[in-house]
Amino acid sequence: METVLAKIVADKALWVEARKAQQPLASFQNDVVPSTRRFYDALQGARTAFILECKKASPSKGVIRADFDPARIAAVYKHHASAISVLTDEKYFQGSFDFLPLVSAIAPQPVLCKDFIIDPYQIYLARFYQADACLLMLSVLDDDQYRQLAAVAHSLSMGVLTEVSNEEELERAIRLEAKVVGINNRDLRDLSIDLNRTRELAPRLGHGVTVISESGIHTYGQVRELSRFANGFLIGSALMEHDDLETAVRQVLLGENKVCGLTRAQDAQSAWEAGAVFGGLIFVASSPRAITDDQARAVIDAAPLRYVGVFRDAPLDDVVTKAQQLALNAVQLHGDEDQTYISALRASLPETTAIWKAQSVSHALPARNLQYVDRYVLDNGQGGSGARFDWSLLEGQPLDNVMLAGGLGADNCVQAAQLGCAGLDFNSGVESAPGIKDSDKLAAVFRTLRAY
Repeated sequence: METVLAKIVADKALWVEARKAQQPLASFQNDVVPSTRRFYDALQGARTAFILECKKASPSKGVIRADFDPARIAAVYKHHASAISVLTDEKYFQGSFDFLPLVSAIAPQPVLCKDFIIDPYQIYLARFYQADACLLMLSVLDDDQYRQLAAVAHSLSMGVLTEVSNEEELERAIRLEAKVVGINNRDLRDLSIDLNRTRELAPRLGHGVTVISESGIHTYGQVRELSRFANGFLIGSALMEHDDLETAVRQVLLGENKVCGLTRAQDAQSAWEAGAVFGGLIFVASSPRAITDDQARAVIDAAPLRYVGVFRDAPLDDVVTKAQQLALNAVQLHGDEDQTYISALRASLPETTAIWKAQSVSHALPARNLQYVDRYVLDNGQGGSGARFDWSLLEGQPLDNVMLAGGLGADNCVQAAQLGCAGLDFNSGVESAPGIKDSDKLAAVFRTLRAY
């Protein structure tokens, strides 16, 4: 051990002695009862597992979430997580054991105590505060210490997440017969991130071991790609950095997906409940999905989607007025709007309103080089046609600012998601008639997107 990690562990030893004096084991050991929430079982199953983390701060980033409220965070996580991790280290992560019961009371999932555990006392303390599992880091424990601590955890029916960050620790985890191995993509000695660590180390673990990839996971694309190597992910900072936690979770677990052509309040509700992030409102008179401002307000009021107004060669003032009055998250341009138009639009729109540009793809990808365009929507034709273009054109392309549209439904959304776009744009493939979304089709699409 050296540098950052050694300092943390030295300080932890001092903390443990002080806490033992303040709250002796004898004062609460008789009140410690075994866990009934099965951490190991929670991570099993066909779907990729997610351990979502409550983290206020970290040594590498400082304060990540200033308005840290464990109960509010748990109220979001309980709809998505396999288990919930809670940082309890006080000095470096501004955590607390008091956070554990707050989370446990809100969410039914197993709660993981995430700390630098070096003493059996910490495990008894974690269980007393309602933790159902604990982190044991092979970077700070020798084999005898690990066996002792794991035995204490298992005696309390708690699970153990065994963390490794290099080959040597991986070999030790195998010898120690760890059930759940977390591969930390962060080097705790210098805090650098390398996702290749999961790709390189995971294949060496046997089939009976649950592999969790930890640190540096920020996007749905990373999750989809690394899910070939790992059974699950532990994600904290990437979520804690966002004010809108529900949307942040959706973006990582499902992608930044949009349901376009919303005309009814109940369809917006169905899209939100299914897992969409964006909702599309079409202000093009010739479209069968065109809506009035009053209809748009009814849709917007029905669900907290991020709304995108769709326009085609509209007068600039009309676009700006609608963006302001409806508080649109983005405006999507579907016509022949050129750089002059887009530059003038950018100067007039609220700063918080993004500009998306739709591009029709036929035999080749159009250039994506317009200034002030935040995102491109690649479609076949004018949109809403239900047809797809040749997706092989996207291979090897940077697609982190691209939405894929055209002919998307439950039958091809997984193939589409694997292309690596920022999100998918659903329309006719989730309808029973133009402008009428089918809640069953919507649910099926997002269920399919999450089935990895």
